[in-house]
Amino acid sequence: MQSFLSLKTDYSKQALYFLLAIGLGIIILLTDSKFFTATANLFYLFGILLMFLVFPFHSRIKGTESIIKLGLFNIQPAELCKIFVNLALAKYLSQQDTDFSKLKSQLIATGLVLFPALLSRFQSETGLALVYFSFFLVMYREGLPGAVLVIGFSLATLVVATLLLEPDTLAIILTVIAVITIYVLRKQIKKKRRIFFMIAGLWILCVGVQRFAVPFFFDHVLEPYQVKRIYDAIGRDYVPKNQAQAELVLKEEESKSRKAQEAGNYNVRQSKIAIGSGGLFGKGLLKGTQTRYGFVPEQRTDFIFDTIGEGFGFVGSFIFLSLYLVLLLRIVTVAERQRSTFSRAYAYGVAAVIFFHTTINVGMTIGLVPVIGIPLPFVSYGGTSFLTFSVMLFILIRLDADRHMVLR
Repeated sequence: MQSFLSLKTDYSKQALYFLLAIGLGIIILLTDSKFFTATANLFYLFGILLMFLVFPFHSRIKGTESIIKLGLFNIQPAELCKIFVNLALAKYLSQQDTDFSKLKSQLIATGLVLFPALLSRFQSETGLALVYFSFFLVMYREGLPGAVLVIGFSLATLVVATLLLEPDTLAIILTVIAVITIYVLRKQIKKKRRIFFMIAGLWILCVGVQRFAVPFFFDHVLEPYQVKRIYDAIGRDYVPKNQAQAELVLKEEESKSRKAQEAGNYNVRQSKIAIGSGGLFGKGLLKGTQTRYGFVPEQRTDFIFDTIGEGFGFVGSFIFLSLYLVLLLRIVTVAERQRSTFSRAYAYGVAAVIFFHTTINVGMTIGLVPVIGIPLPFVSYGGTSFLTFSVMLFILIRLDADRHMVLR
């Protein structure tokens, strides 16, 4: 009890964050909803400033450099900044002079989202950097052409194909696809020569991404251990291209104990065993052998879904994930009944972030996506994450209370 009151345990710290979230929630619910539209840009600048403060004042914890220690507590500005980005993006989309059908408006909105993502990546927080891409779903709802999402998905497919296939093999496949496309569209090409140049340009772009962009990104942007996680996720062995990369991977492996391993197949393998051993109805709360005896690493944070899967089985996991689905459907329903573009865009931002976090976190535990360190909303241990999701929902509730108003 004394250790709990002295805030020396994880439970006591999380309980304090819970009380803090309730306090902030009460303040938010008592605040005029126009306050959030008026201060959205100021909050965004404040969030960017916090992220810049990470560089001189950060503490390196579990491989990330995005955390600032404040006494007994840690704060992660990249987490909090998701709230500010959501507000700023909603503010920009709701302005009368914003024509989102024009490229200029689309680029400005993209810059608002990608700038903090870039800062997060420089802080060795690749997982959180990827979360910001969920805001593109908000842009799509507000008029971003579907072709942009198709291009993004196609690019992701090309990256995966680059990792799975030999360079020459993939180049031949791309060439065959281009030739077939030209043959099918030969009549249209005779009438409009620019179609041929478009196809040729896309072929050059795809080959360029495959030959140069992807290798550069994996060799000079990502850390070797992050590249290894991606290769592990697609079932291929990562072979370092030089001695320096090999030494970095080896150093990363040797610096982790069995319970803290984040590289390689160990954590995913143990995670699958834990979830699979739960069977249909599970072994009971805190009675699972894999989680109880520490075989699953980081089971309070990144792999907390293993505790649910092993303890409550398939039925419990299904019910648990259904709660997230109900929450997301409810948020979308709230979004669609808003008269204000600001409120609607903000609501879709909340739904997009929760959906991305939940999908990626659960996908990590069953080996569908690489382990990139994304918490499960409202469940994973972490005060900043809990505060972020709580504040986002409280702001949404406050905006919905004034849905009859047109906020700008």
